[in-house]
Amino acid sequence: MPSAIVTGATGILGREIVAALGKDPQWDAVHALSRSQRETYPPKVKHDTLDLTGDAKEMAKQLQGVEADYVFFAAYLEKDDSQELCDVNGAMLQNFLDALAITGAERKLRRVILTTGAKQYGVHLGEPKNPMEESDPWVEGPDRPPNFYYVQQNILKKAAQSKGWDWVVTYPNDVIGVAKGNFMNLATAIGIYVAISKELGGKLVFPGNEAFYSYFDCYTYSRLHASFTLWAALEPKCGNEAFNVVNGDAATWQTMWPKLAERYGCTVPADQFSTPAPDASEMKLHPRPPIADVAERLGLQDQVSQGLVRQRIDLLKWSQKHEVRQAWERVASRAGLEKDSFDKATWGFLGFVLGRNYHIVLSMSKARKFGWTGYVDTWDALEECLAELEQEKIIPGSE
Repeated sequence: MPSAIVTGATGILGREIVAALGKDPQWDAVHALSRSQRETYPPKVKHDTLDLTGDAKEMAKQLQGVEADYVFFAAYLEKDDSQELCDVNGAMLQNFLDALAITGAERKLRRVILTTGAKQYGVHLGEPKNPMEESDPWVEGPDRPPNFYYVQQNILKKAAQSKGWDWVVTYPNDVIGVAKGNFMNLATAIGIYVAISKELGGKLVFPGNEAFYSYFDCYTYSRLHASFTLWAALEPKCGNEAFNVVNGDAATWQTMWPKLAERYGCTVPADQFSTPAPDASEMKLHPRPPIADVAERLGLQDQVSQGLVRQRIDLLKWSQKHEVRQAWERVASRAGLEKDSFDKATWGFLGFVLGRNYHIVLSMSKARKFGWTGYVDTWDALEECLAELEQEKIIPGSE
């Protein structure tokens, strides 16, 4: 039976990969690598301490006796500067692969599955070409910021050329999931926002862009992504290929927001987009959105506009308001919640996701053609995550 190494084992995506491997009877020993162990693993999963910010020799010392047929590289370190993102995350992958060479573990290796994301298509810079396809050109050029996903993919491809293993790259988007002790996810911030809105009167106002309320976005449930990586690891045809990995539907908040309100006993104001918005904010994105690179070929010359993130309620500013923080204190105390989850929630990220003024649609055609049949309804995925957050006492229940 195949064995596995998972880096970033406590992250929102890595955690689910470890869980899926631990439950799947066709997989043997699993090494879960991270700086610390945050939860109990099944018997065949062994936690190994690894600091990916060290150099290759330091990592090799920590990886003595750690070897497997497959590596799932899901580690990621956030940095504010795009060049630093490239330097740090590129070095983590390169040094890890070099460490496997030093220990001799690479001789057993068959395939490396690298998790990246939809920044592959420049979705953080403005409107992309929709739907996004794996064959789309990389968003590069003298006026483009460096992209660490490109750095990592180039490292992976170069390393594999001279070795006996191949690779798979995944492109998830706007991940919905839960990771213990890790509040960097959409579901936590959404759940807290709803809880406070309920405490302050029960009106659940969409804080993002009124246009994006009706625009399409493709989300990735962390458990679906885990299932995909296990399938792609063992599917021979997937070698040296990259794949979009999203749920398979195209969701809108005009559908999900009322469901969210109903679940928690709130109401969506009928006039939410026609009332004054004193706490609104607007941020311009890159002067040339990604679609500008292919606009001429698509027949869209002079039809491309700069992207905007417009929030009717700036969530970062909202989170600093006295009445908001007081409301959370009341909710957390009453329900026995982890109070620090409010300060750790990613308000800036949620504001960006909900504030965009363009569609985000990723094609799953390539994965389907290779044989992937997985699917999950995005609302179902969000509801499952909210239920888990309730159970973990991160957000209050829906009663």
